Amino acid sequence: MAIIDVVKYEGGDQEFLWKYPSDNLRLGTQLVVKTAQTPFFVRDGQVLDQFEPGTTTLKSANLPLLHKFVSIPFGGDTPFQAEVWFVNLISKLDNRWGTAAPIQVEDPRYGIVVPVRAFGQFGLNISDPRLFLETIVGTIKLFSAEKLVEYFIGKIVSSFTTALGAFVVREKISLLDLPALFNQVSQACQDDIQQELARFGVSVPNFYVMSINVPEDDPSVVKLKEFKEKKMTIDGLGKDVYQFDRSMDVMNTAAENQGNGSGPMGAGLGLGMGLGAGAVAGQVFGNIAGNLTPEVNGQTGAAPPPPPPPGGQVQLHVHTGGQQYGPYSVSDIIAYVKEGRLPLDAMVWRQDMSEWIAIKDVPEFAAAVSESHADAPPPPPAAPPPLPDTGEDSE
Repeated sequence: MAIIDVVKYEGGDQEFLWKYPSDNLRLGTQLVVKTAQTPFFVRDGQVLDQFEPGTTTLKSANLPLLHKFVSIPFGGDTPFQAEVWFVNLISKLDNRWGTAAPIQVEDPRYGIVVPVRAFGQFGLNISDPRLFLETIVGTIKLFSAEKLVEYFIGKIVSSFTTALGAFVVREKISLLDLPALFNQVSQACQDDIQQELARFGVSVPNFYVMSINVPEDDPSVVKLKEFKEKKMTIDGLGKDVYQFDRSMDVMNTAAENQGNGSGPMGAGLGLGMGLGAGAVAGQVFGNIAGNLTPEVNGQTGAAPPPPPPPGGQVQLHVHTGGQQYGPYSVSDIIAYVKEGRLPLDAMVWRQDMSEWIAIKDVPEFAAAVSESHADAPPPPPAAPPPLPDTGEDSE
């Protein structure tokens, strides 16, 4: 094999690591090193002498580590064997990355797990050429940019997944709001990826998230968008106004469906829904006005409005089944009790009362209630048969 007189880099511009094709060298050989290159002499897998850019004539004096390793004699054109590896310090900035399959990320604002796809671009360069050579060198003769990307792409996607999850939790933002925060997400991912690749002497000068998308027809995404739209509505109107708006929707629906009910059952249903919606509306306006809430059996409700003007009929508020209704007149309440719509232990309150009192303990109702229940029939069986239709009510 011929003795080599000149050693220089002859690899392509896409190679991060290139091995000179011969190890048959001699003292006096010219080593030519261009800018952004770092050559190393390697013997038996051990990285020895390192050279900087410029032209150097090889001799024992500038190969101290190799001289001790192979005992090169002084002077003359003494031959020796050693590998020469060139590490290219260029930056490759247009590498692509992407998630091969959707990654599952929980939206921290709404608690919904959503499949996410992402892709972008990143850069690579060698920041520590000796460390890179020591951790990567093997039987291969070159290490291209494409090979390096393939080598680290798994770590890059894994780091992106971890960094994305940590970012949305830390910032408490929805996945649907990420497009406006790509710069912050990119920086968070770059920091995490840089820490990992630094162990191999590799640096990440740039990392860009170009797209984070979710499948529009996925059920979790549809649900997430519904939650976001509802929250925007509540934030725009205010919680109390939103609740009142919903209560009015319930009342409108009940009014539209009232014709579908028949007899006392339909009327009772309509009354119950109306009372419930009225209670919500009363509580909403009570909250908006900042009223204090009296306590009833450990529960609180919206404070009743002031009494009617002198000469008006006395009005009472009713609390039953965990809800507050009214105000109603004494005659209304007596009628509801007789019809079985209000139990005797339902609580009532009016302006001159210091606390809520059961209906049966209010003097105004005692006589009427006892009279009503004197002739009351016994309670019906658990599952009574339907009454026959005599046709008399149709008239």
